[in-house]
Amino acid sequence: MRMLARQRCHTALAGLVTLATAAVLCVSATASAVAADTWTEVGSDRADPLSESQGLTSVEVPAGNPNRYTGVGTIPIDVYSRGWNHVGDPDASYNGYYIEPYQADGGTAKMFRVQAPGGAWSEYVHTLNSGEALNNSWVTISPSGSWMVNGEYGTMNRFLVFPTPGVNPSTSPSVNLPQASTITLDHAVRDVQGCDFVTATQLLCSSDDPAGTLFGITKPLLQIDLSAEPNGTSNVTGHVTALRQLPLRSGCTGTFEAEGIDYDRRTGTLRVIVVSPGSCVLTDSMTYKFTKS
Repeated sequence: MRMLARQRCHTALAGLVTLATAAVLCVSATASAVAADTWTEVGSDRADPLSESQGLTSVEVPAGNPNRYTGVGTIPIDVYSRGWNHVGDPDASYNGYYIEPYQADGGTAKMFRVQAPGGAWSEYVHTLNSGEALNNSWVTISPSGSWMVNGEYGTMNRFLVFPTPGVNPSTSPSVNLPQASTITLDHAVRDVQGCDFVTATQLLCSSDDPAGTLFGITKPLLQIDLSAEPNGTSNVTGHVTALRQLPLRSGCTGTFEAEGIDYDRRTGTLRVIVVSPGSCVLTDSMTYKFTKS
């Protein structure tokens, strides 16, 4: 009888441990879900396929200036003629500085085209590091202004941090723009087309992932929570969460393309460009608007 009682007690304790473990996992999962923001679609505008098909940014300074966009039709002829034939998602979130990322087919460098608040343009070239991808899809400026984050296309576990060209006093158009540090991600991301700072330690990113094997959905909106604000002296880590699938609606069937992203800190509005498949790229490509709920 005592042995049977011990067995029953052991079974009961094991059951309690299992329940307690399940409760802890449930609480952890709930905490994780609470930590991830919910972004609700609130509207959309048509995205022009020539001038609004790659990226977008809200202009905080000077006040009242219209939003800016990039596309195949916004590349200046003199820039294109020098081989910089692709422009990515820009940013203009620091004191009126505006930055566009460029790449050249088969090149060994990336270019960041910077417009100062006074209107003058300058170009900062970064020679690729060993193992660095050529693609130059997006840039975003940290709220402090001193550091610029940039990503590589493909399946990646990192973002790159540079001194912000034109803003950080260590930069000059006449010398190579060096990589300063790295953001190491705790989960792989694929085909990120744009990221923007929401806070000093949080990014929202649009992914054009066509496979859906990383997060269980294609074309996800990603949230990256950083261990610290990026800087030029030490690497930081980023926790990746897939928040939702971006809208994929069109009069045509086929492959959509998620493009640039923008978060307007003045209004709390998030905008993401999604290019429609086939001939509908001309008619119903959209810039979708979201607010946090």
